[in-house]
Amino acid sequence: MFLKRISLLNYKNFSEIAFELDTKINCFVGKNGIGKTNILDAIYHLANGKSYFNPLAVQNIKHGEEFFVVDGEFEKNERSEQILCSLKKGQKKVLKRNGKVYEKFSDHIGFIPLVIISPADSDLIIEGSETRRKFIDTVISQLDSSYLQQLIQYQKIISQRNALLKYFALNHVFETDTLSIYNEQLNTLGQFIFEKRKKFLKDFIPIFNNYHREITNSAETVQLVYQSDLFEKDTLTLLEENISKDRALHYTSVGVHKDDLSFEIDNYPIKKFGSQGQQKSFLIALKLAQFDFVKKQSGEKPILLFDDIFDKLDEFRVSKIIEMVNNEEFGQLFISDTHPERTENIVKTTHQTYKIFNL
Repeated sequence: MFLKRISLLNYKNFSEIAFELDTKINCFVGKNGIGKTNILDAIYHLANGKSYFNPLAVQNIKHGEEFFVVDGEFEKNERSEQILCSLKKGQKKVLKRNGKVYEKFSDHIGFIPLVIISPADSDLIIEGSETRRKFIDTVISQLDSSYLQQLIQYQKIISQRNALLKYFALNHVFETDTLSIYNEQLNTLGQFIFEKRKKFLKDFIPIFNNYHREITNSAETVQLVYQSDLFEKDTLTLLEENISKDRALHYTSVGVHKDDLSFEIDNYPIKKFGSQGQQKSFLIALKLAQFDFVKKQSGEKPILLFDDIFDKLDEFRVSKIIEMVNNEEFGQLFISDTHPERTENIVKTTHQTYKIFNL
């Protein structure tokens, strides 16, 4: 599967631009602020119906304009697939496949497998647990639509339970029977989500370790550790034991929506004890493992986006990454970089076909 062409209209800093793409490697080069990352984000938009970098959809519309359109033509299983994503101010975002509008964006997730590696991934280390849960959920959801639907349902019921807790506090009432209905539903859904995450990480962690050893030449020992309340007790027990706390806080304080993934180097948090280079190697290994996992599970090679990853990596680590890319394990690759000469020198070593777009 690959992206043949893409066009952007009023998207971020671009009024109108289009690209005819190479089936293997495509590089967008130019100064900072010129829009290289925005093109990669437009590709991400077509795969996921949203921006990787900006959760507020309306902010992806070019300043002074009323709408944006991102249009792409993919080839998948020897068939042409046109994906279009558009948004007009004051209206709902529209996602289409071959002219047909998706009623639910979740129906599109996984159709265009894609992995992005970006400096913004540092949020996985420095931000809170929600960011790391989102990573786990994104990978599983690309491959398992039932997981995504159960996750959406779980989040909906958590919102309803939280609203009920606030209602109780405001009105100085408490209804055990009403709350127990939500607790039962969360118990069933929570166990399903926990088991899926546990199984995913059991399969994923060895792949991650292999990539990290490759990138660093086994120079460091790293760990991914799944942390969940459900290792100790089921959701129903946790909710019942923490009801006083939940009533005081006005929200649900325990459950799979509080799970975390601990990133460690030599059994210490990489956030505190890892250098910038070590953190970057960790994140690249994490994303390459995501690529490998999705490819093995789906039977398709995901599109791979490298956003400005060659800065802050030494020559050895860059050469290791390119060495891994330089085989038939990988499909279509997109690279953004500020140094045209460096980019061309790197992609030439792959002996693959490529296009370089100077912006």
